[in-house]
Amino acid sequence: MFHLTTIGFVRHGVTAWNKEGRAQGSSDIPLDEEGIEMAEHVAKRIAEEQWDIIYTSPLIRAKKTAEIIAKSKPAIKLLEDNRLREFGGGQIEGTTEVERLEKWGSTWREMELGVEPNEDIISRGMAFVEDMKANHAGQRVLVVSHGGFIKRLMGALVPDEDLGDKVDNTSLTVVELSDEENICSLYNCTKHLDLTNRV
Repeated sequence: MFHLTTIGFVRHGVTAWNKEGRAQGSSDIPLDEEGIEMAEHVAKRIAEEQWDIIYTSPLIRAKKTAEIIAKSKPAIKLLEDNRLREFGGGQIEGTTEVERLEKWGSTWREMELGVEPNEDIISRGMAFVEDMKANHAGQRVLVVSHGGFIKRLMGALVPDEDLGDKVDNTSLTVVELSDEENICSLYNCTKHLDLTNRV
């Protein structure tokens, strides 16, 4: 089977809102100090791997993570693509689960709160993927994006695989694209963080 393109998805480093359990969506929340450290750890890992180009969401938490990674790969280009942004959270942005339950009750997920529909998120994600297949055939493309976006797009790319819900901060997920079948060869891998914990 000929693999057209390999895409590696990296979720951005941690933010204060991540730690507070607040929905970030399209709110432009920066990395905190730990988030910058995490980005440095994933950058060291990426430095030892073969990648041809980096694309990032324009939101600052992803862009900063991508810039730190790009420093470890000075020979390759870093490009922004707005299609890689996190899904718009509408009225839930900035709220925690407890606050959502207080405000809207247990059925808040079924309410019309201005959250970007799944089909729209997947549609822009798949348009990006098709562009990567056309423009980077046979190459390895690194994408720095967001947990909600990566999870939904992976669900569309490898629908038969049960990947689980979690996409951890600075985790690496790798999918090999081909015309017959996409193969997820790595999912939510944070071994670059585990090694630092052992020191």
